[in-house]
Amino acid sequence: MSSSRTSVEQGARRGRITAAGVARFFQTYAVAVMIVALIILLSFLSDSFLTVQNLINILNQNTPLAIMAAAMTLVIICGGFDLSVGAIFAVGSVAAAAIALAVDPLAGLIAAPLIGAGLGFVNGVTIVTLNIHSFLATLAMGLVYRGIAILITGGTLVPVRLEAFTWLGRDRIGPIYIAVIVMVAFAVLLTVVLNRSTLGRRIFAVGGNEEAAILSGIRTRRVKIIAFSINGFAAGLAAAIAVSRISLGQATAGMGMELEAIAAVIIGGTSIYGGQGAVWRSVAGVIMLALVNNGFNILNADPFYKDLTTGLIIVAAVAISASGRKR
Repeated sequence: MSSSRTSVEQGARRGRITAAGVARFFQTYAVAVMIVALIILLSFLSDSFLTVQNLINILNQNTPLAIMAAAMTLVIICGGFDLSVGAIFAVGSVAAAAIALAVDPLAGLIAAPLIGAGLGFVNGVTIVTLNIHSFLATLAMGLVYRGIAILITGGTLVPVRLEAFTWLGRDRIGPIYIAVIVMVAFAVLLTVVLNRSTLGRRIFAVGGNEEAAILSGIRTRRVKIIAFSINGFAAGLAAAIAVSRISLGQATAGMGMELEAIAAVIIGGTSIYGGQGAVWRSVAGVIMLALVNNGFNILNADPFYKDLTTGLIIVAAVAISASGRKR
């Protein structure tokens, strides 16, 4: 009799919807719910929204940002921030254009992500060697990298009128842009790394409790360097796609993209305190921002309301993240 009562009580507890459970659900799936709600709303408000071409264009236009947000997820889970990726994007952009003209178009496209990985590696080494917060370190290094981009170009634009250079940003396989395929493959790869590898487990451990990670034998300095290197690689890859699309390298490229990437990661539910997050949610955060922007453009609404809406969404995401940490 006692065991039967216990079973009933356990079943009731399992079936009960708790506040903590609801909060965890929203922290995990809120961005997906908001995307579905936005798609339904915009479909009713405009006949031109829910078309194949419009949806493909939304994905294609936001591919560079989605790549950067996917990699930024690793850095933020690891407990850091990277404010230099916009400048790394600029260096990758002008370097790809310059190398394409001087050496070979394919070499230029390959060089951009490799240069980005190198600059990300410098970020990681600077942070762990000088033992300073990643926010300040990457803010300073971003200024340095932006200066390097200006030195490469001499402050001028670098046009690349070569057909062999534009395939990455403009060509399609069927109706899908190659750039979108690259973005999806990169996001899937980072998801596997984060959830199915030793490196991923260590990234979560470092962000969750760095002191405990050190005591358990994890080389936290190495983990941070790898995370920032991957982030730099992503910025370079995004730059290669963008410069290939517009056939123009410029030192001002990527300005503000670091903040957009961080905003997308936070909207996706990754904790700003580190230790939890998912790549797919960060990509969904980019799509969320893209839908808001696209919807306001289609409806010819006042840009002020777009910024207001975006700001409120980010504040709500941060509030959900902070409440989850308190629990």
